Formats: sequence, structure tokens, C-alpha cells
Amino acid sequence: MKTLRTLLFFLAAWALCGCSDQSRQSEAKPAESQPEPDQFETGRFALQKMLVPAHLWSADAQPIQLQSQTMKGSNGHDGKAGFWRCTFASVSRQKAESFSWSGVASADMRRGVDHGTEDTFNPANRSTHPFDMAYLKIDSEEAFRVAQQHGGKEILAKKPDQEVIYLADWDPRINQLRWHVIYGASPSNAVLTVIVNASSGQFIHKE
Repeated sequence: MKTLRTLLFFLAAWALCGCSDQSRQSEAKPAESQPEPDQFETGRFALQKMLVPAHLWSADAQPIQLQSQTMKGSNGHDGKAGFWRCTFASVSRQKAESFSWSGVASADMRRGVDHGTEDTFNPANRSTHPFDMAYLKIDSEEAFRVAQQHGGKEILAKKPDQEVIYLADWDPRINQLRWHVIYGASPSNAVLTVIVNASSGQFIHKE
């Protein structure tokens, strides 16, 4: 009987020691962090992310032009992009500065908001007229749906991997904020550009 109690004692001690070793090994091994998934967002989402840093740069900062860029994993067919850049202007300082938002991290790009360097800004230049965020009532995803109804659908049917980018700017001739839905990697090589009213969502014309 005494021998049995002794054997049971040693078995319990060995099990306890083993559990303790496993616990220490578990604590010592660092948890593997999962990479953050890429984030693709609409133009208005990205612009709102850039507004706070832009206002820290200059309290009266207003956007001049907002443009998307296609990246691996997003061709722009849903009105979203992993990278957006916006040029902001300060009338009081007569300066302009570009800000960017990225939902993708890479070797030469960090996730989040970044900015460039200051440049001069001439408030009298009508081609770089700032706009008020209140006019941006239609987001890029809705602008894409309108563009699809005016030639875009046929293009994507012929070329499903066609890149689509978005550009928002102010037309000073008619005081109107516009979305340019560009079927191409840049405005200069577009096969089709559809202009959409960014306040009402109405089709304006195509180029």
C-alpha cells in the first residue's frame, strides 16, 4: 500500500512538472501577428481621413483635386481604391500641399495618411479652384454606377480587367463639383471618361 501511494505521488509530481514546463514554453513563444488585410475605400472616405491632417497643416485648407490610383488587388470596378491623393489649398497662406491615404502597405508606401511638400498657390487661377466638402454628396461608387450606364459596361464586357480610376475637381465655369470616371490607368490614356455631377449624381457628358 505504501509503495502504491509513493508511486501515485511521483506520477502526480511528474504531471505537474510537465504542465508547468508547457505553460512556460507557451508564455515564452511570442504570438504570431497576422498581417493586416488590404483596405479599399471610396473617395469620400479617403478624403475625410485626409481632412484632419490637412487642417492641421492649415486651418482653411480645402481640396482642389482628389484622384485614385489602382493597385494590386483592386481594379476600381466598385468605386473603391487602395490609394487616394488629394491636393489641398490654403487661400490665406497662398500655399498648396498634397496629402495621400493608403489602405495598403508596401516597401515604398506606408498605410494611413501621408503628405508631400508645400507649393505655391494662386487663388486667382481658375483651373485650381478649391471646393467645399458639402458639395461632395455623391461618392465614387455611385459615380461608377452612373458611368457604367453611359458606355462603361460595354468596355468592361470587352476587357474585364480594365482599370478604372476616379478624379474629383471643381468646374468654375458652372460652379459644379464633378467626378471623372476614367476607364484607363491615367487620364491621358483613357479609353473612356464619364463626367458625373458629384452633388446630384446626374450624368453630364462623356469624353
